[in-house]
Amino acid sequence: MESGEDTPRVRLWRRAAHQHGYFTAAQALEDGYSYQSQYFQASRGHWTRIDRGIYRFREFADLPSGEQDHLVPWALWSQGRAVVSHATALAVHDLGIANPARIHLTVPPGFRRRSSLVILHRAELASDEVEEHEGFRVTRPMRAIAESAADGVDQDVIDSAVADLLDRGGATKGQLLRAAQRVGFRAELSVERAIRAELT
Repeated sequence: MESGEDTPRVRLWRRAAHQHGYFTAAQALEDGYSYQSQYFQASRGHWTRIDRGIYRFREFADLPSGEQDHLVPWALWSQGRAVVSHATALAVHDLGIANPARIHLTVPPGFRRRSSLVILHRAELASDEVEEHEGFRVTRPMRAIAESAADGVDQDVIDSAVADLLDRGGATKGQLLRAAQRVGFRAELSVERAIRAELT
């Protein structure tokens, strides 16, 4: 018999608490919920079904919603392979005026899942280009600026993001240029323009 301290609910709650209340059917199965009991929990309203195979504990709906809560289900949808990136990463880092209409995710080249709700970019990211947030991963500020520049976002978005990062002391001009060079000529040109705008 399980103790009250180690029931399936306690195990799953402990896991979901680090994911803003979200979890997958596979995670629930690992923590002791059969598929039949998962159906029961959802049908009784104890869990809210977010998407196919993704749920959230009902109690989290009553808590204040964080600005980035909506990104966690996408990390689960991708089985942890997607990284929040591009203009969405700029918004996560509160850099400049980026306010993308759709979520940008970077996934490995062989990633097969698709969704019309997100924009997928395929690339292999180095470990020093990614950082952990609670429930999802995101490209670091310098990478976010460089990849957004390469993606052709408006120059004023890049200008404002570069200005914010430099003001915070989060990077030097040289570091920003090197990060842009890793991504490509278009990124380098846009970041150079942003740096020149800072000097005028």
